[in-house]
Amino acid sequence: MKNIILAANWKLNKSPAETRRFFKTFFDEGKKKSFYAQIGKQFQVVFFPSTISLEATSESVKDSEVRFGGQNIYSESQGAFTGENSAKVIKELNGHYALIGHSERRQYFHESNSFLNKKIHHALKSDLIPMYCIGETLEERESGKTEAVLLAQLTEGLKEITSANGKTLVVAYEPVWAIGTGKIATADQVKETHAFVQKTLAKLDLEQTPILYGGSVKAANAQELIQIPHVSGFLVGGASLEAAAFLDLIQNSLA
Repeated sequence: MKNIILAANWKLNKSPAETRRFFKTFFDEGKKKSFYAQIGKQFQVVFFPSTISLEATSESVKDSEVRFGGQNIYSESQGAFTGENSAKVIKELNGHYALIGHSERRQYFHESNSFLNKKIHHALKSDLIPMYCIGETLEERESGKTEAVLLAQLTEGLKEITSANGKTLVVAYEPVWAIGTGKIATADQVKETHAFVQKTLAKLDLEQTPILYGGSVKAANAQELIQIPHVSGFLVGGASLEAAAFLDLIQNSLA
């Protein structure tokens, strides 16, 4: 079995109270599943709640093997940076991950590859695992620029990250045109693109880096997608917001 990572990005959803209710259902129902005992052993489950629900998440998962992280961090841990998130605080809450470079951060907050590189270095320095998101827009894919876009995101975003200091790095490939749209990349598209990402990571001395796929992943397509070479798991959006749906997705990913 692959060392699978199944990550849930809740984006700007769920209050602290809703977060606690979700995890109560998730654990109550999850313990009935045959795979539950293997969380943290044969595969990992990671949640990225909104910042205001980080502490509720930390409290909810503290007696489990489930991990969590922040949807965003700043390149400094503290200071006069109003509205930003601290890697130091996430670590103090017993978080393990930092989601960096999601397409919405790139699009709406104009985060560049070079700025994201600073965040990745800071995450590693703060003992958090960076989950670095890459992906092309529909226009870029249709104009044949997919590989050029991904190459720039990887080489610039992972500058001076090597197997020595980036051994806990995770990359998540999410075609922007398939995020929350209901559109799904074909198996051939995923296979081709993940092979390119893997080849590029190998050239950067990061060939052991897990590569997740994200983009309208659901329980219905998880089993097919997880069989594709170089797909080490998923970064899931909407299908992770309901405990039952996410448990089904996890189960199908391990089938």
